[in-house]
Order: sequence, then C-alpha cells, then structure tokens
Amino acid sequence: MARYQAGIRTEERILEATRELLGEVGLEGTTLKAICDRAGVRAGSFYNLFESKDDAVMQVVKDAIRAVDPHPDKDVPDSLRELIEAFILFITGQPEVARVYLKIAISGATNGSLGDQIIGHHQRRVARFAAAIGREHPEMDEEAAVARAEIILAALSGLAFMWMIQPGFDYASRARLVSQSSLAPE
Repeated sequence: MARYQAGIRTEERILEATRELLGEVGLEGTTLKAICDRAGVRAGSFYNLFESKDDAVMQVVKDAIRAVDPHPDKDVPDSLRELIEAFILFITGQPEVARVYLKIAISGATNGSLGDQIIGHHQRRVARFAAAIGREHPEMDEEAAVARAEIILAALSGLAFMWMIQPGFDYASRARLVSQSSLAPE
C-alpha cells in the first residue's frame, strides 16, 4: 500500500511539474529533463508512470479539460450551452494549458501519438456536441447534427486561434456570440 501511495505522489509531482513548465516555458521548453528536475524524480521513475513526455503533457491537457467538463462522468446528458461554456472556460480559465493544446492541434496533428490523441479528442468532442444538438433538435438527422457540431467547434477553435495571436482579444464574448447563434431557433 505504501508503494502504491508513493507512486501516486510521484505521478502528481510529475504532472504538477509538467503543468508548471508548460505555463512557464511552453511546450518546446518542457523537456523530460526539466520535468524530472522540477518533480525531483529520476527518468526511470518517470518512465515507470508515463511512456513519454508527450503522455505526461496530454495527461495535463486531459485533466484541464476534465476540470471544466459539465458532466465528466457522463451521468447526465450535456446541453449544447454547457458544452460551449466548458470550451470557453477551458480557454479562459486555463490559458497556458489551452495554448499548449491549440499549438499541438496546429503543429502536432501529424506528430504521432500527440496528433492521434488530439484527433481522438476532437472526434469525441464532435460526437458530444452532435448528441446535444440531436437532443435539442430531434427533427435534425444525425448527419446534419454532426455537421452543425463541426461548424460550432470550428468557430470556437478559430476564435481561440485569434485569442492566441492577438493580445487583448475577448475570446469569451466572441465565443458566446457563437453560442447565441448556435442556440437560436432555425
């Protein structure tokens, strides 16, 4: 039991070090050595818990996304408004991690495991948005709901890219306009 607890504490230190480094030096400066130094662990301990630096980075991103998920255990159906607000909260509430996620989405889309994980996450997000749209618009067929979900996510992501490159860009206000137009009756 003590060994198990030590592993949990080590994992928490590694994830906290990864989170801090991503915020301070970005993805490029978050090296395996920097993570291990900050966490006070050796590379062997790191590799006992994670297959690669990318896995630790993606765990930090997943934890940040899960922290704003309206129903992380999926025990209650999501509304479209809740999903859009969660997206907004991820971008505005955890800007350092959001920037890393967006950078990976832009540059890492063809980069092995990181790219595959981002694509998988996007596909699951499209499915959740489409399901919410389908519940709110039962007259809409599944293909139309998926297309609408993709359009909403493209708008939210495009605004997030503007937020990354234009200081002072009011992401939340613009994203809520997407929300209003998406929720308006057809």
